[in-house]
Amino acid sequence: MKIREMEKIERPREKLRRYGMQKLSNAELLALILGNGRKGENVLQLSKKVLKQFKNVSLLNASISQLNNINGIGWIKSARLLAGFELFRRINFEPKTGPVDSPSIIWQQFKYLGRQKKEHFIAIYLDARNVILDQELVSIGSLDMSVVHPREVFEPAIRRLAASVILLHNHPSGEATASEADLIITKKLVESGKILGIEVLDHVIITEEKYFSFK
Repeated sequence: MKIREMEKIERPREKLRRYGMQKLSNAELLALILGNGRKGENVLQLSKKVLKQFKNVSLLNASISQLNNINGIGWIKSARLLAGFELFRRINFEPKTGPVDSPSIIWQQFKYLGRQKKEHFIAIYLDARNVILDQELVSIGSLDMSVVHPREVFEPAIRRLAASVILLHNHPSGEATASEADLIITKKLVESGKILGIEVLDHVIITEEKYFSFK
């Protein structure tokens, strides 16, 4: 079915105009970015295919080659997606308050992760003044040392010449308390940081409504 053959009220642009951005599904939002589909596949179907393809990988971290491997996503659509993702990162991860001196700053900046249905583990890299340099999505899924390896956390820190790192992850359950796995991972990464001379300043557990700090 082509987009123009859908009931007008169900088209993404019409739904946006009538109800606002919050009422659109992820597929509908992606359809607005992509603009159009291809022969035999409308843009909404294409969007759903893209989201299914990246169900276990963050779409925000997709490479241009990964996107181009999807039928219907050529260079132009890949460029639109990558530009949108980069703009999102620059706006959301740019330090807004100067030095990070409270876990509440981290929570305010990343509490959107509380809406995610899977755990996202992120490392935030800071300079000697505790100003954010960059961030890295380390893993998606249940936390254990097989997916959160010290190398994945500290290799980017070394490349960025970071003085310290703040760890964070979300709890989809909404419970802002540390699990046994959280304690084990935090201890291991703190020890690894000491060996490398890169201090782990904090590990913040985030939900949409509240947070827990190891600090």
